[in-house]
Amino acid sequence: MSIQLHRRQFIAATAGLALAGRETRAVASESAASVYDRSIVIDGLGGPGGFDTAARPGDPLAERFLADARRSGITAINYTVSAVGNVPTAFEDTVAAIAAANREIADHPDVFIQVRTAADLLTAKRSNRVGLIYGIQDTAPLGTDIARRLPILQNLGVRIVQMTYNRRNLAGDGSLEPANGGLSNFGREIIAALNERRILVDLSHGGQRVHADGITASRRPPAITHTGCRNLVDNPRNTWDADLKALADKGGVAGIYFVPFLRAKGELRSEDIIRHIEHAIKVAGEDHVGIGTDGYVSRIEVTPEYQRYHRQFVSSRREAGISAPGEDPDVLMFSPDYNEPRRLEKLAHDLFRRGHSTGRVEKILGMNFARLFKEVWG
Repeated sequence: MSIQLHRRQFIAATAGLALAGRETRAVASESAASVYDRSIVIDGLGGPGGFDTAARPGDPLAERFLADARRSGITAINYTVSAVGNVPTAFEDTVAAIAAANREIADHPDVFIQVRTAADLLTAKRSNRVGLIYGIQDTAPLGTDIARRLPILQNLGVRIVQMTYNRRNLAGDGSLEPANGGLSNFGREIIAALNERRILVDLSHGGQRVHADGITASRRPPAITHTGCRNLVDNPRNTWDADLKALADKGGVAGIYFVPFLRAKGELRSEDIIRHIEHAIKVAGEDHVGIGTDGYVSRIEVTPEYQRYHRQFVSSRREAGISAPGEDPDVLMFSPDYNEPRRLEKLAHDLFRRGHSTGRVEKILGMNFARLFKEVWG
């Protein structure tokens, strides 16, 4: 029998944990601020930090990024510690990324905590730290040796495994593959191993048949941690209604991202994000929708340096064959309306203005992902 963690259990456990010294915020009403400050807030895919022209690969986080993490109010983030794509060093690169994340946690124990269990979410909330949930966004790091590599990654703290990343790998077809071949037999073996080890199956970046096959194959509720609604915008990174409904029927959660795939073209606005959240709720129900921003915590200043970086980023992804439709050198990969560390508080405020209840907003902010993590991780 699966273990369910009811929303009220988390609310009771976190009551009275409103953050001390809260600054005045013009972007949110006091009711939204109060709800946000007492809520478990989970970003289904993201990361601390932001754009830094002075940083080199492997550099520790700058102090301003640490300060933003402290005041973000985020309880936990699904933090990617893997390379993506069928690169021969994927496993070694992943272990190195975990070591770098461990260093940040060790150097800043007042800011970060590693999340390995659902109980760690409450510890992060009570101590006003950001929990880092180690996840990999591709099964390429597993190679062909599930039996050896998966236990190593689990022991290092990996709790979320994404099956594919846009292109085809040994597990199945990513979202950009025209064949839409679904899961391979090897992909089904991976899901069985993840279920056995109580690691969350993430179907983000998968083709439509990987979504459908993965939901069917998984004995435990899976997730699509960062996606949008394909019935609203026909982008291959989004998810069709039928699969959102099947995910919900299995007990899973879909996280809506803050990237321009939520509109046909042009700059992403807050109304686009809310439209996809509300559509997902209509299709899947309010117990099965969360947020997976697919972005950084810190505000990004749109300087000429950043614009050059963004154009190079899109160009490099196109050359690698992993760039999805909607990745445009002239379109930002985030919403200017939510470009701040407490962006999810502003989202809560906007949802309240739309008439959504406190209970529903708490679920979207993180209670739904918290329930899913408890059920899968134990």
